[in-house]
Amino acid sequence: MKLSFPPRTLVAVALATALAACSIPAKLDRPTLRDEAPLAGLQTANRPGWPAADWWRVYNDPQLDQLIELALRSSPDLAQAKSRVDSAQQNIRVAASQAGLRIDGSAQVARQRMSENGLIPSKFLGFTWYNQSDLGIQVQYDFDWWGKKRGAIEGAIDQARAAEAQRSAASLAIQSSVADTYFGWLADEARVGLADELVAARERALRIAELRVRQGVDVPDTVQQAQAELAGARQQRVALQGSANIRHAALATLAGVAPADLPDLQPRALPDVAPGLPANVGVDLIARRPDIAASRWQIEAALKQTDVARAQYFPDVSLTAMAGLSSIDMDKVFSASSRTFGLTPAIHLPIFEGGALEANYGVSKAQLDAAVAQYNATVVAAARDVATQALGAEQIAARREQQAHQVGAVRTLLSSAKARAVQGVRDDREQLATQAQLLDQRDADVELHGQALSTDVSLIKSLGGGYRNDANLPSSTNRTNGATTP
Repeated sequence: MKLSFPPRTLVAVALATALAACSIPAKLDRPTLRDEAPLAGLQTANRPGWPAADWWRVYNDPQLDQLIELALRSSPDLAQAKSRVDSAQQNIRVAASQAGLRIDGSAQVARQRMSENGLIPSKFLGFTWYNQSDLGIQVQYDFDWWGKKRGAIEGAIDQARAAEAQRSAASLAIQSSVADTYFGWLADEARVGLADELVAARERALRIAELRVRQGVDVPDTVQQAQAELAGARQQRVALQGSANIRHAALATLAGVAPADLPDLQPRALPDVAPGLPANVGVDLIARRPDIAASRWQIEAALKQTDVARAQYFPDVSLTAMAGLSSIDMDKVFSASSRTFGLTPAIHLPIFEGGALEANYGVSKAQLDAAVAQYNATVVAAARDVATQALGAEQIAARREQQAHQVGAVRTLLSSAKARAVQGVRDDREQLATQAQLLDQRDADVELHGQALSTDVSLIKSLGGGYRNDANLPSSTNRTNGATTP
């Protein structure tokens, strides 16, 4: 079939296109983004490799493995993040459905009475009632020469990638919260055991003080002092047990179950931990933090939206074809003489739209600027987080080393006190006082150990927790979206 257009129509289309092109904004260049985190000069020990995807297994604790598995399976936060991923994936389907070829079918049968006083009175036609039967199929194709549809699809894909990265960030937050709370519970339980020993030592010291007062060796104030020390030890024990109970309830909340439905947790020794950072942390951090990856994909989506907004300045070209059957006689609807065909090429030219195109394009640019600012802020915050946790881990490691020396020195003092008590040089009061001092030092050591584990978990989280952005992001200097660039 040959199509022809009057010369005046072609001239009008060309003139309108030229006028519209005069106001088309220039294509945006890709913004300059940070390609590494600002961590140069940070002096820390080297950590052997990056955290694995199942980083918590390095602590070799089956109870922790079970808790994290339970939390990931039933956490409402993770379910909400997954729903955002599903929604973004459906948006891809919506955008894809609006591009390319569209085929519609229709069928209708109508019975209608004609007016006897209408434009064509029924008496001239020889009938008042008639039937109308129509069967047809319509094919429409929009030519995406300027990349409008393609940009919308690619933008939806980038949004889905950002949602998936955000889901990984939510999963990492849950994992680290469970691990931190669990290690805090282990530390509290260990300190409760030390508090029990301290209470027993204080009770024995009180009995000795009461005996010496009854024998007239010491003044009554000695008993009051021993009672105060015992009350302090018991108060400390109550506080530690309360903290352990709170952490146990928090674990249940993180796991999404009632406290009674938690696995049977047994106190065990705290795992050891060593500070340090991977040697290439400044370069690789951007690819290993899910929040940074999400911000980067948001920029890509915003870039596609600016392309779509710019493409709105150009004309839409479409072609619609129709074929079907139409008849007022039901018996002849399928005959060859009832065939009907149509072919409709169309061009939509945005000549004057009251500033809507400029406003839409301005909004897309503002959203791009906001995405870039968010990305840069996320990278800087990530570097600050890594530096804070790494330096904190180094400080706690140094404090633990000095605390170990203190524990060792007090153990030596306790051995000497026990030896003097056995030899009868001194009574048990010196031994009990030194034992209480040792328990205090051991309690401080356990507290520091718990802080070291908490900082280690926070450091692993700040390093991305084993996340790896395997999707190839476009270069920061080259940009190819596959669409025709006018």
